[in-house]
Amino acid sequence: MINWKNWYADNIKDYEGYPLGKTLKYLSDPNIISLAGGLPSPETFQISEFRAASDKILANDIHKIMQYSAIPGEQSLFDALIVFLKRDNIHLENQNILITTSGQHGLDLVGRALLNTGDIVLVDRPTFAGALVAFGLEKASFIGVDIQQDGTNVEALDEAIKQLKIENKTPKLIYVVPDFQNPTGITMSLEKRKQLLKISYEYDIPIVEDSPYRDLRYYGKAIPSIFSLDQELYEGGGNVIGVYTFSKIFCPGLRVGFNIGHPDVIKKMTNIKEGNILNTPKYNQDLCTASLTQMNFDAHLEKCKSYYKEKLEVFLETMEKYFPKESGVTWTTSEGGLFLWVTVPEHIDTAELFFEAIKHKVAFVPGEQFYGEAPEKNHMRINFSYSTKEQLKEAIKRLSACIKSIA
Repeated sequence: MINWKNWYADNIKDYEGYPLGKTLKYLSDPNIISLAGGLPSPETFQISEFRAASDKILANDIHKIMQYSAIPGEQSLFDALIVFLKRDNIHLENQNILITTSGQHGLDLVGRALLNTGDIVLVDRPTFAGALVAFGLEKASFIGVDIQQDGTNVEALDEAIKQLKIENKTPKLIYVVPDFQNPTGITMSLEKRKQLLKISYEYDIPIVEDSPYRDLRYYGKAIPSIFSLDQELYEGGGNVIGVYTFSKIFCPGLRVGFNIGHPDVIKKMTNIKEGNILNTPKYNQDLCTASLTQMNFDAHLEKCKSYYKEKLEVFLETMEKYFPKESGVTWTTSEGGLFLWVTVPEHIDTAELFFEAIKHKVAFVPGEQFYGEAPEKNHMRINFSYSTKEQLKEAIKRLSACIKSIA
């Protein structure tokens, strides 16, 4: 009998996949209130509109739906996205877009296109765990800088690049989630976005801008995307790859997203898609097209924002009540998105606290999962989008009692 461990590819031998998926397996008890996943609320799903659009698509195009479709994506979705992104001052043609099978697939394509074993990726500390596992599949090395209240610490990032230059090393890419970052909820300021672009051009390092939550802004004014600034400030751009998904603004079950960028890198990622999944299902793409063109997307988005804003306010009010200053528990605030970042006293390891929390029938994601290197142990990511407002209140009560029980 073959000893399969001896046959695994070098990139896979020590690869353990997505730690968040392993965390969620402990949540089978229906009495547990989960603040762990990044699930949008089913209350925001356009059920009746989805059914109507689906009926129309199946009636008119069922034979094409049941067949293979174009690998880069459906032209109808390209057309809808070109119009959709103009509202964000992003101006594209077909050659700038690749349809992906979820945002995670988009990150995987970026990693496969750009990263060799040992290549350095510059990230925030903390950063999105899904990007870490996608780039980790290529055995990338991560160098992080501690995120600040207004986003990436660009001065520290610049110093890190200079130090690497002394060591005759050059980072392969900079990865950021500038709007309502997962996991902290922090948004990068306009000035820092411009500074980050300056760094990209000075050192010739591409930026990967992950934008799953950009449209979910509940307070304040939208800040231009790094991609749009690149197009505006540097004669059409070309240094930024944008990674998007419909999972948060439409529904995650369809698994559709899109990458945008310079035609050369889009072509190369398309080549990779040809070798891994071929095409994204046409039916799924058509429903996303319908969401942008037939379902009154703007009204839907306003409903989502109002709904999540109420939940966020309840969440913050309850935390203020059950985590007084003397508790040593602090948290970020956010103008949008789905997450907050909680810091507990340094002597508490949230990976261990997680199992105690399960006993109290509440769950979160331990913060160590969001570090590319040297993880800090006394943080957690909590989500407010999925549970009801009543469940959110009860979850914070339970979490407070859990922390007090081991403090």
